[in-house]
Amino acid sequence: MSSLSGEGSCARPSVFRDRRVSRIISSIRHRRFTVFLDLLRAVKPPFTILDVGGHEWYWKQMGWRGQEGIRLVLLNLEPSQTDLPNATTVVGDATDLREYGDHEFDVVFSNSVIEHVGDWRAQTQMAREVARVGKRYFVQTPNRWFPIEPHFLLPFFQFYPRRLRVLLVSNLALGHMRRGSDRSDALAIADSVRLLTLGEFRRLFPEADIRHERILGLTKSFIAYAGW
Repeated sequence: MSSLSGEGSCARPSVFRDRRVSRIISSIRHRRFTVFLDLLRAVKPPFTILDVGGHEWYWKQMGWRGQEGIRLVLLNLEPSQTDLPNATTVVGDATDLREYGDHEFDVVFSNSVIEHVGDWRAQTQMAREVARVGKRYFVQTPNRWFPIEPHFLLPFFQFYPRRLRVLLVSNLALGHMRRGSDRSDALAIADSVRLLTLGEFRRLFPEADIRHERILGLTKSFIAYAGW
């Protein structure tokens, strides 16, 4: 599981990002979180939310200040701290949550993470773990067929030949992604995202309802939710 997540999680300078893009991204995030909160109203406290790949900055940006009876667990590959009320941080791997029992968490939440965990096998492992440890879940990922790649913020970047993607990343900090320090690093960055199609997302979460997030009529992202 990468510590990076999409749609602006890495606040690095870029030659292809401006305030308008940031405002659009923020608006999309807030709309998505409103959908999540609407679902959450059906769950009676006390309960625990596991955010797979989560960071406290995201919850703060969404206006979350902690609620009585709701415990938030932020899981990521690297250690972190949080001062959010009723929140804790843990180190873990989204593809292997063996330290947690079946349905241990009332809610599992994951925002723009599953496209970062690796190949199809790793994505399948994450999907299985999310469904296993959560009584209900809410998982979002960008649409592979959306014309603007959401991490590098270039049109159809996901379809460029690998050699061209590596060349660009070697020379530029694109979108939310940093410039590669050398060729090996540029390869790792270029290969760090595997976007999913709707068909693949349905295969990962066959029991879930799928919601489409749209911009100008085009599906930008998918949300899988089940158990609500």
